Amino acid sequence: MGDVKRKFATILATDCVGFSKHMLEDEQATFESLNACREIIDSLIEQHGGRIFHTAGDSVLADFASPIETVNCAIKFQEAIQERNETITDKDPRRKLLWRIGIHSDDVIFEKDNVYGNGDNIAARLEAQCTPGQILVSKAINELVTSRIEAISRSAGTKKLKNISNEFEVFTISTDKTNNFESADISDEQEETDRTQKPTLSILPFKNLNENEDSSFLIDGVYEDILTELSMVRQLSIVSRQSSVNYADSDKELDDFIAQFKVNYLIQGSIRSSGSKVRVTVSLLEADTKEIVWSKRFDRNLDDIFEVQDEIVRSVTQAILGEIELASLNRAKRKPTQNMSSYEFLLRGKEGHHAIDKEANAHALEMFDKAIEADPANAQAYAWKACTMGQALGRGWIEKSLEEVMPEFNRLMDRALKADPNDFELHRLLCGISTMTGKFKAAVEHGKKAYDMVPNDPRILQQYGEILLKTGKTKQGCDLTLLALEYDPVAQGQTNSDKRKSDAVFGCLMDDRTELGLELAEEIEARSENILLFTAALSVAKHGSLEPCPWLIKDLKTCNFEGLEAAIEEMGKYDVVVQSTLREVFLDHVAKLQPKLQLVS
Repeated sequence: MGDVKRKFATILATDCVGFSKHMLEDEQATFESLNACREIIDSLIEQHGGRIFHTAGDSVLADFASPIETVNCAIKFQEAIQERNETITDKDPRRKLLWRIGIHSDDVIFEKDNVYGNGDNIAARLEAQCTPGQILVSKAINELVTSRIEAISRSAGTKKLKNISNEFEVFTISTDKTNNFESADISDEQEETDRTQKPTLSILPFKNLNENEDSSFLIDGVYEDILTELSMVRQLSIVSRQSSVNYADSDKELDDFIAQFKVNYLIQGSIRSSGSKVRVTVSLLEADTKEIVWSKRFDRNLDDIFEVQDEIVRSVTQAILGEIELASLNRAKRKPTQNMSSYEFLLRGKEGHHAIDKEANAHALEMFDKAIEADPANAQAYAWKACTMGQALGRGWIEKSLEEVMPEFNRLMDRALKADPNDFELHRLLCGISTMTGKFKAAVEHGKKAYDMVPNDPRILQQYGEILLKTGKTKQGCDLTLLALEYDPVAQGQTNSDKRKSDAVFGCLMDDRTELGLELAEEIEARSENILLFTAALSVAKHGSLEPCPWLIKDLKTCNFEGLEAAIEEMGKYDVVVQSTLREVFLDHVAKLQPKLQLVS
């Protein structure tokens, strides 16, 4: 990681307010206005002896030798931006842009062209708390400059700075020109994710009463579609498919399963088919007493299978909640096709995908191709083929790179969206692939659409939660990630809860939930390098050292340090403040565990 040195510096952090919203409204005008503002900002930073060490276009981090020069630069910067905005009329194609500024001085680490430590951490957190158009500084800065600048300094009380302090005294600095801004409502959209007030329902796998096991794909498909429909009802919490299947395949007692997932209601069912006829029997049970609340038998033609599913969903939901509006049960959002032949191929393909086996995966791709051939408008067939390709790529079952697979993946998703833009599976998949390829704005849009449609699917909770964590909405992102762990501790394709707990540790790091993050990390059986680094940061945040976590020290001593460095580098794509924290934890606490890799500080 190279030689490092420390010195005292003043850090200025600034960010354009509402930049994404401006880009949505007028991309070209916003981009041109951003460049105009950056010319002002960059020039003033240079004039006052500053140096830009990080920029993402609409945000800037700069270090200065003098706190007075830093504050004077910030004052002239805000005044110049306001003067520019005052020249822009309603008919002007240019955009009025507002900026926030945070400033703090501290001892920081200089490593190559980068700066790490509490100086930029606190400056960035102050900027995030700042009123648009204003300057927010720490008490240390205020004491140094208040009598030596031509500006107004006012106490702004104390702020909670994430990952840093619950009570941090701050001050605003403004001039006559910049003292007329009103506070803007910049709070993130909050969404209730607490499931404790909802009844929890488990749909156990339906029994196959046929002598011919070849029809199992139909039983599994009907079961999954009923589970998906019920997952769309926000008034219910649904135990994940995988957790229910795991129970059915085990010798575990039903009462233990009910207690583990706090289940209030159970759905049990069976399917018998003969020729074109199908009999579906479904019962709703009260979990504690095992008493049947509702039961019904449906004798239908296979052509009416969608109507059967709709009727089951309506009946079960009304039995639990009474008369409710099932607005989320928009049939057009879920029905893959009216063509039963294509539907059967789709179900066979999904069955192969869920098997998580190389040969089954290849067979699934063939089934999806047949589903598309039978009905080119079958949106889910395109989406599931793309998902199955991703499974094969991720598990090394095909000898192709991501770059080679992406054109076909994009083609499939484009076809799927044209066939049915309201299918939650498409948006779930697009959220995941957009996150992986760094298209965070698109990932948030697709994740939210999938979550709005199916709010109880643990795959969606994890994927949407992850992109929220990576785009600054850490509270909701962490909440959703924890719900994914609660609903489905052993994710599909996994043998234990390490994956879900690792996701939750990342969420706890990003949202400053140190105690819970450490508890979850200790429970992970096999900790990856990035989780070890995240855990080290949590330990330092809580205890000031790694000593209270001997299990962590043991793992760090034998881990691959290149993996730790990669985790630090990766974090820079999401949050430079947390990246700086990770770098400092590595340099000050982790590197010394392997003497040959210690760095000179």
